[in-house]
Amino acid sequence: PCVNWFSSMKSFNKMKRLRQALQKLQAAKHPDQALIGKVEGKIHQLEKLHSQAAKKARPPVTDVSKLKAPVAADAADGIQERMETNGDAPSGPQFEPLLPGSGRLPAPPGTAAAAAAAAQSNSTGVAVADTADFASLDGLSEATLAGLSDMGMSSMTPIQARSIPHLLQGRDLMASAKTGSGKTLAFLVPAVELMRRLEFKPRNGTGCIVISPTRELSLQTYGVLQELVKHHNFRIGVVMGGTNRAEEARNLAKGCTILIATPGRLLDHLQNTEHFLYKNLACLILDEADRILDVGFEEEMKQILRLLPKKRQSMLFTATLNDRTRALAKEALRTECLRVGVDDQEVAATVDSLEQGYVVCPAERRFSVLYTFLKKNRKRKVMVFMSSCLEVKFYYELLNYIDLPVMAIHGKQKQAKRTQTFFQFGSAESATLLCTDVAARGLDIPRVDWIVQYDPPDDPKEYIHRVGRTARAGASGRALLMLRDHELSFLVYLRAAKVRVTEYEFSWSKVSDIQTQLEKLVEKNYYLCRSAQEAYKGFVRAYASHALKKCFAVERLDLKAAAKNFGLAVPPLVDLDVRASGKASARRRVHGGATGPGAAIKFKKSGQRKAVRKLHN
Repeated sequence: PCVNWFSSMKSFNKMKRLRQALQKLQAAKHPDQALIGKVEGKIHQLEKLHSQAAKKARPPVTDVSKLKAPVAADAADGIQERMETNGDAPSGPQFEPLLPGSGRLPAPPGTAAAAAAAAQSNSTGVAVADTADFASLDGLSEATLAGLSDMGMSSMTPIQARSIPHLLQGRDLMASAKTGSGKTLAFLVPAVELMRRLEFKPRNGTGCIVISPTRELSLQTYGVLQELVKHHNFRIGVVMGGTNRAEEARNLAKGCTILIATPGRLLDHLQNTEHFLYKNLACLILDEADRILDVGFEEEMKQILRLLPKKRQSMLFTATLNDRTRALAKEALRTECLRVGVDDQEVAATVDSLEQGYVVCPAERRFSVLYTFLKKNRKRKVMVFMSSCLEVKFYYELLNYIDLPVMAIHGKQKQAKRTQTFFQFGSAESATLLCTDVAARGLDIPRVDWIVQYDPPDDPKEYIHRVGRTARAGASGRALLMLRDHELSFLVYLRAAKVRVTEYEFSWSKVSDIQTQLEKLVEKNYYLCRSAQEAYKGFVRAYASHALKKCFAVERLDLKAAAKNFGLAVPPLVDLDVRASGKASARRRVHGGATGPGAAIKFKKSGQRKAVRKLHN
């Protein structure tokens, strides 16, 4: 294995040098295409040799003292007691754990990590260099470095440079950073190294669990992990809703060293899968913790934390920090955890390479503006955010029907379709994706040029996550927010959240006038008409549920004008269930056809007479 390993690394280094030479030739626009083709062929040949050698090899451990740091006796005893295998105890020093029992794990003396740890005596923040190479990290294995190199990763981002050294020491950590800052590798690299140092085997069950809020983010994290552990000998897995539960249970019974999971499905397996061995868990990671709470998994998280072993290393990563996230961190992390934030002193909540703007559209011409924009940007990669699944479904059907190809992701799709669309859009050079906020968190989709918020977000935090799908990892991007006249007060909230937006100007004469054709099309096509009516109802219900009522009050919405964007001349009736003063239940019947732009909302309360009031824009 050692011979194979060194052979693999030798071919890898040669391949790396050839890639650098090829980049220089291409940058200089070298006229000899035959030479460039020869270099590319040699690189391909070396890739095959490197892959074959790496499969037969495991990285040699030359100095055990450098790889296995001392650990408190009570921590070692505690984990050994939890080592339950399928019949026999592991032989050899398989669990010389990295994580602490009651205190943090000391770094080897004289190292940079030890100096950083000595300088840190509380959990209020960490002062670490913002940039460094992965190769400079103490104790990072050759296999992990090779995986990072294959992914094209050599330098750490600020959040990685501030987090990874402390996580490699076994510290609990809560980290916050902007979207697109590299949080995924910040927790996966330490998790992989922890499993390697513990020599975790499939018979030991599951050693690390990463909890993600959405299925798409779970799949993305799983894909990154696959690349990272390519040179390790680990079993990894993913469990999430919408997939075959029985097959997941069989894989869990075989043992998954690192498991990616959504909260609901993870809790299901913890409670009901008989042979799911998780008592040896050494590491728990909460990714996009704020989003986990936002989508309603607070109770599930409490149950999960009660079931999992308490002696473990825990990490919490989030893009925004609030009271609910801090409360979750208090339950999941140890009291002496570190707090890392790279954006605390920033004057902007989004990256500098993101150009952000808004347009004010008359309520009845919003779809015309969107259609014109998408038609003009057909050769770019665009994501369009809408507020309801039914709205995404209707516009997906409509735009494809009128020969403007788009893709769609929303919560009512089957998981297989969502996964297929996610990877299809990710690999496309140019495409348009219509989506709900299911795609707004954590997803790292390459080369997105534009983010269009056709429907406004629920709050500034959601705005930040939506626009975070572009301008990632140093790339540039643009974002467009479409507002109605009465929604302009939302800009005040954005400014308070350190989001800088400017008004985009455009010529109304260049906006396609398709309203008449749209209404005729929807009227003649029965299925499109039904879809339009349901989409309109979904939009109104979503608008009525906005948290910022001062900006997005359904009473100020011009319902007849809004219906025109769905090709409906007369808005259909919409029933809204609302709470009156938190006590009585009321049903609102919303109709805009009879009174025109000033629509009427009828309130019907149990034991009371009907009251009708006029609503003005």
